[in-house]
Amino acid sequence: MNVQAGNKKRSTFLPYGRQWIDEKDIEAVTSVLRGDYLTTGPYVPEFESKIAEKVGARYAVAFANGTAALHAACYAAGIGEGDEVITTPITFAASANCVLYQGGKPVFADIDERTYNIDPQSIERLITKRTKAIIPVDFTGQPANLDTILDLAAKYGLVVIEDAAHALGATYRSRQIGSISHMTMFSLHPVKHITAGEGGVITTDNELYYGRLLDFRNHGIVREPSRLGRPSPGKWYYEMQSLGYNYRLTDISAALAMSQLDKLDAFVSRRRRIAETYNHAFRELSAIRIPYQADDGNSSWHLYAIRLDLDKLNTGRDEIFSRLHDENIGVNLHYIPVYLHPYYEDLGYPQGLCKKAESLYESILTLPLYPGMTDQDVEDVIHAVRQVIGECMEVNAVG
Repeated sequence: MNVQAGNKKRSTFLPYGRQWIDEKDIEAVTSVLRGDYLTTGPYVPEFESKIAEKVGARYAVAFANGTAALHAACYAAGIGEGDEVITTPITFAASANCVLYQGGKPVFADIDERTYNIDPQSIERLITKRTKAIIPVDFTGQPANLDTILDLAAKYGLVVIEDAAHALGATYRSRQIGSISHMTMFSLHPVKHITAGEGGVITTDNELYYGRLLDFRNHGIVREPSRLGRPSPGKWYYEMQSLGYNYRLTDISAALAMSQLDKLDAFVSRRRRIAETYNHAFRELSAIRIPYQADDGNSSWHLYAIRLDLDKLNTGRDEIFSRLHDENIGVNLHYIPVYLHPYYEDLGYPQGLCKKAESLYESILTLPLYPGMTDQDVEDVIHAVRQVIGECMEVNAVG
């Protein structure tokens, strides 16, 4: 039993996210350990082919992690010194850091107050002659307004690098995420939809980007005879043609990711059922705003983020966060606006840059959501949230 008698507090801590590994996953990894390759070998291209087919893209390139994948996408897009790239502040720092790695400048656009995704109108106001790309983020698994963003990109000659770390398995206007933008990044971190332990993927239909991505993850080294710049003295010959990095994925990770990919549809289905249960439970709780879902997308529900109506509560978000942790409910916070981090403040980004994003940050909480949650786990979250929010509302009403 997770719930104790009397106060109904869970006896064990429930995290906001967690991987689900089964015996088939373990067998997939041990088969690699018994084979000839541990680092990049035959499993990596097999996984790339499998995930490209799954999302409907021509190409997929796997990387050591999602940040490396974003860095590679910025390189492939030709982002360099002084180039500007527009993105959202409501994301993990990697969505902007990847621009800095290439010598570019992240420019932060404000969010849509309903979806919490980047607002296309805010994007257009920020486009200058130096703008080279847009990095929309599919926050919580809900696709950004991709058609409008791609129209802007076509109008101004920009590259769209979609950060879909949250959105593997999501669709936008009946199209799979991963098949729409110029490049799309998926994360294979343990709390994401499928895991490789660590890992990332870029999908694209663009052959030029594909070649650049492959080179970048392997030190800029080329082996194919047709691409060599000098006559080859033998089959052993290779040459470094650009400055790349060691961002390769291992066969161990690729085997795990392939096994996990077989379960993606079931994982996403379970996430959607949990989200619907939360929606039903919290819809009438006036101090909570449940996640809005746009009609043109079908979220894969990486996160379930509630927004607190602080005017109806006697305390702030941080106190509610602490009370829920005291109930062993591992709520989290996604995200601190990127430009409010000290490093970005030192670069000159001011507070107040994106007022809607900052307002969201003050009032948002992420509830536990992952496929391995039992029905009882879900009920424990609902009970704790209702109890804590109810207590804060009651005190406020009396006051």
